[in-house]
Amino acid sequence: MPFKTNAARQHHIPRQRHWVTNWSEYDAALRQWGSLTVWFSDEAIAAWRAEPRTIRGGQPQYSALAIQTALTLRAVFRLALRQTEGLIGSILKLLRLDLAVPDHSTLSRRAETLEVSRPVSRTGPVHLLVDSTGPRLCGLGEWLVEKHDTRRRRAWRKLHIGIDAETGQILTSELTTSDVDDGSQVEPLLDQITGPLASFIGDGAYDQAGVYGTIGKHHPDAEVIVPPRSTAVLSEDGETAPTQRDRHLQSIA
Repeated sequence: MPFKTNAARQHHIPRQRHWVTNWSEYDAALRQWGSLTVWFSDEAIAAWRAEPRTIRGGQPQYSALAIQTALTLRAVFRLALRQTEGLIGSILKLLRLDLAVPDHSTLSRRAETLEVSRPVSRTGPVHLLVDSTGPRLCGLGEWLVEKHDTRRRRAWRKLHIGIDAETGQILTSELTTSDVDDGSQVEPLLDQITGPLASFIGDGAYDQAGVYGTIGKHHPDAEVIVPPRSTAVLSEDGETAPTQRDRHLQSIA
């Protein structure tokens, strides 16, 4: 009886300690989770149509607000472009709004050039967390593997991102090929930071003298928090004029 023999070493799920005493409020809360309320402000209705273009070329029919609204609903409900077009049309019909519905072709075309404004979470110095990841490109090769068990060389890209340590918001991003060094992308990432920087936090891949110099050029008062590598040594002037990296190594030694 193997299950009874190992019963004492198995993980037991504890019993529920908090019992529901008010079932009417509990049922109402569950129904509220599925409630959906959509409204259009007067400003959004007025800005639904695009402003006339003053230069030569075709006139856009929908503003960036209309395209962003449709694409946001698409991302929330995980819909295809045609289903998104139907959802927007249903919402406008229920609200009795005389507004044109962007078709799926327009959404696909405008999504490539749509500029989304990033919300400003705060005005103080930012503690920036920097790292990179390797997304794999999927396409025809993945279909061949599933259909015919054909092996092809995978294609990878490297995504360099900078995240606000307090809010978790992605502030900077750069997409490169897989052979690009992480330290070489510090300057392009810092160019996207408009406010002051309190600290730069990364792993051992950013333990480079050039990274410290780039951060000091853009944000002289920023603190660099990077663990040194096992083979790290002091710079030539580390004893007389130590840099921030040299002081880290001296404190560890």
